[in-house]
Order: sequence, then C-alpha cells, then structure tokens
Amino acid sequence: MADTMRRRRDTPPPRTGSSEAEILRGFLDYLRASVAAKVDGAPEPQARTTAVPSGTNLLGLLNHLTFVERSLFLGDDVTDWQATFQAAPADSVADVVARYHETVERANDVLDECTDLGAPLPRPRPDRPAPSVRWALTHMIEETGRHAGHADILRELIDGTTGR
Repeated sequence: MADTMRRRRDTPPPRTGSSEAEILRGFLDYLRASVAAKVDGAPEPQARTTAVPSGTNLLGLLNHLTFVERSLFLGDDVTDWQATFQAAPADSVADVVARYHETVERANDVLDECTDLGAPLPRPRPDRPAPSVRWALTHMIEETGRHAGHADILRELIDGTTGR
C-alpha cells in the first residue's frame, strides 16, 4: 500500500430524475463512471495483482463488469463467469477501461430504444428469454455497486487513492 493517501474529487450520486427510467439509468451511469474511474490510471502490474485470498483484482473486476453488461444488455453468451474476473495478459489497464466504456455505450444504445420498463430487453436471438428492462437495470445497479465497493478497497491498497 502507498504511504500517502490520495483523495479523488468525490462526486455525489444523481439527485434528479423525473421518471423511474431516468432515476435508474442515472444511478447506473453514476456507478459505471465510479468503477471505471477506480481502474483508470491504476499502475501495472498492481492493477492485476490480487490482494485478497479470493484472487480478486482491480482489472479483473472491470473486465467482469464488461462481460455482465454485454450479457445482460447485448445478449452475449458467457460460458465461464469465473474466467471473466481475469483480464487477458496482453490487455493493459487502458485497454480494459476502453472496452468497458465501449460496452457501456453499446448497452446505452439498446436502453435508449427501450420505452417500457416492464418489457423484455431486446435480444439478437429472439428464441432466448430476456429479463424486463426494469429488472436488468436494477440488477446492473446492484452488480456494479457491489464491485465498485470492491474496487474502492483494492485501489486504496494499491496506491492509497480514495473517493468515488
């Protein structure tokens, strides 16, 4: 762990939204930005080095969230969820962060077309069941928030950086 603590500017959660969809998307985007900021600029190789017995590492968390976004909102198949917690050895921190941002942008493009929170998410293969937009947004908020908390701790252990 670094000897000095570095504090990031702390951004509060969104406080506006005139509809349920705006509130859910606002909180999801807030958490997405928070977790990406935790990984962005993290030093190598510490970003992929585990600091806990489970093997969790900062880069792997963002890699995993990329796969969850792709599975949930884009309909991609994931056959080995545990494997998503490790970034490829050739991937840099910048690569993983960029891939996450690209995936979020594609997921938001899908969500922009969803006007009914109770309707199922569109799927590239209509024969596969899909959760409702509301369920998917709520689950993604939970998943991203959970891993953002893990990322907070891991980043502080790496170089003392704290804050959202």
